[in-house]
Amino acid sequence: MYDKYQKVRERGKPTHKPYDEFSIKHPHMDLTKRAKVFSPFDALKGFNDEISNTELHFESNHYDLEHVIFEECP
Repeated sequence: MYDKYQKVRERGKPTHKPYDEFSIKHPHMDLTKRAKVFSPFDALKGFNDEISNTELHFESNHYDLEHVIFEECP
């Protein structure tokens, strides 16, 4: 079965020499900057705080999770 990207896949991943035109225009990103770009973000504002508060509540009341009945989500 032929698809429009078959030729691209057959070429494989491009390789660049350290000082070729592409590598000069697009230098490698520093790992600390790269980590910042791909770091998780708080999509639901306050959700992580609420989870932390719930964990503290369970820990302070010494709940045993084996005996807690969780509600099913619809």
